Formats: sequence, C-alpha cells, structure tokens
Amino acid sequence: MTANVQHALVDGRHVDLDRLGAALADLDGDVVALQEVDHGQARSDGEAQTYRLATALGMAEHRFVPAIRGALDPAWRRRRAPRTTTGDDGRLPAPPGYGVALLLRHPVRAWHPMRLPGLNLPGLPPLGVDEPRVAVAAAVATPDGPLTVVTTHLSKSEPWKREQLRRLRYRLRHAPRPLVLLGDLNTRGDLPARRTGWRELVHVPTYPRGRPWLRIDHVLADGPVVATAAARAVDLGVSDHRAVVVDVVLGDGEGA
Repeated sequence: MTANVQHALVDGRHVDLDRLGAALADLDGDVVALQEVDHGQARSDGEAQTYRLATALGMAEHRFVPAIRGALDPAWRRRRAPRTTTGDDGRLPAPPGYGVALLLRHPVRAWHPMRLPGLNLPGLPPLGVDEPRVAVAAAVATPDGPLTVVTTHLSKSEPWKREQLRRLRYRLRHAPRPLVLLGDLNTRGDLPARRTGWRELVHVPTYPRGRPWLRIDHVLADGPVVATAAARAVDLGVSDHRAVVVDVVLGDGEGA
C-alpha cells in the first residue's frame, strides 16, 4: 500500500498518529510506503513517526529518508536534502526531518536512498519554489522470493517530475526484478508508466480524500509481479489523500 499521510493531519486541524496507525494496521499490508512523514517536528509533537507506525504495525523493517533536514520554518523550502539516510529508532538520534518512509514485514537485505533532481535542474528555466525530492529502495527477501520496493514523492512541476521519473528509471535499471514503485507521483494519468515503461497497477482516483477525482498516487510494477485484484482507494481518516492498496503475487500469478 502507499499513502501520502500529510504527517497524520486530520482535516487540516490536528495530528492524530494513533488514528493513522490503527487505520494502517487494519489494512495489514506487507509493504507500506508513506510520503510526507515527519521526524521530530514540532507540528507533529516531535514524534519519530516512522518508528511509531512501524511499531504499531509490527513491521520487521523500516526506514525514513528525509527530503528536508531540519525544523520546518519559513525558510524550509530552501533547505537541501541530505546525502545519506537518516536513522529512525525511536530515540530521535537524527535531526528533525520530513520525507518518505518504507515499512516492511519481511527482512531487507539492502537499503538504497536516492536524491532526485530538483530546484536546480540544468537546462530548465526557473520553475518557482518546490521542495527537494528523494526516494528509497529496499531489496526485500519475501517468502516467495526477492522483491525490490521503492517509494518516492515527486515534484508538482511538470519538467521536474519528468526528469525525476527518468532518473528513477536509470538508477533502478539494474535493481533485481520484480520491482514495485509506490508513491505520490503528483501526476495524473499514465505519464509515469509511459516514462518508465513499467506497468500501472492503480486505476482509481485518490485525491482529494473527501471526494477523490484525481489519480496521482501510483503503483508501478516491472518484472514478474501480478496484481490479483483491482487496486482500491481507502480513506484512512487523515491527510488530504486516500491510500492505495493492491494485492500482488510474485511470478506469473498462476500459482496464486
């Protein structure tokens, strides 16, 4: 499953991490990809949100990767993403941050954080203010074999998101297959599938949460991985997005 959780914000008024945790636990996903996750931010009570959610879900592995390092303040948009992954063990060993996270039920053999192009793309005109963008990939050992899982949150600006998709495809070209990319790609329609050559598994609107009509949250697959049913959009009771849930099997699906 994937969800832009907007740091567990409820109707723009208050943060309720317990509510988010309970909603995610009810869905019982093996792979949970999250975007707009806070770490040690005042607006979300200083919580290590990734650790709290991973504990609530009983996940074996979790990793938070900040797109923005430091406390969110009027100058936050000028901060650059770190070059390394921030740890998140519940004791807040790292500076405050804001970014993406993966929570996984099965062991991870390797983590691969990535910083994506943005803010200063060579050859492109100024596009206004945006935030840094990152991704994180995990090489997961599932009972059915290896799986590469990736999550990201792409730019809203059209030239940037196209370049970010191109960079992801390039960086993941040698990653073991099957591969699944999940996240808020800030892109309607089939552009992500066209830019990557991977298969789209989501065909339901996810935004805005109350009355969704835009499909901007995606799950893309490459290699032997098959959806066993249509993806569904789920209201978690937080954020301005709905979550996307899709059941898959590794292989051609004949043994499911």
